Amino acid sequence: MPTTIRTRASAASLVALLTLAGCGEPDGGTVTADQRPTATAGPTGAGDATADGATGQPPVGRTGGTRSPTEPPLIGKPTAPPSHPTELRKANVLAGRLSRGGNGPCYTLVTDDGREYAMYGTDKGTFATGTWVRVTTAPATAEVDCGPGIPVSILKMSQVG
Repeated sequence: MPTTIRTRASAASLVALLTLAGCGEPDGGTVTADQRPTATAGPTGAGDATADGATGQPPVGRTGGTRSPTEPPLIGKPTAPPSHPTELRKANVLAGRLSRGGNGPCYTLVTDDGREYAMYGTDKGTFATGTWVRVTTAPATAEVDCGPGIPVSILKMSQVG
């Protein structure tokens, strides 16, 4: 029996605390217009500096308030690499370093991912070996062989940087 008395006493204490906090009123805690705090002009004329008239809570942005801004949701760490490229680029545009330069018509380009391209193009300019270039390509001409690498024809080639 002593346990039952303690439980009832604890429950009664909880009801008393909720009533004092305004949560346990019989009418649901409704505040009428005449019970709301009135706004008093402060030194800046901004109204009540301590509480929001509707909720009784300090206004957002005021010092001493109990409200805190909500934190934005965090993006988790990726669990795997992306399944598709994150930067879209044109399939016929290459960039890389020339491993065989000169005045053409054959050049060899090595891209950052290690792919080697055997490029063919007449009157495209003179480029030194080691020059970084950007190349717009087209399918290779079948009768031309410019050596090892993926064969392509050059539409446009320009030095980068």
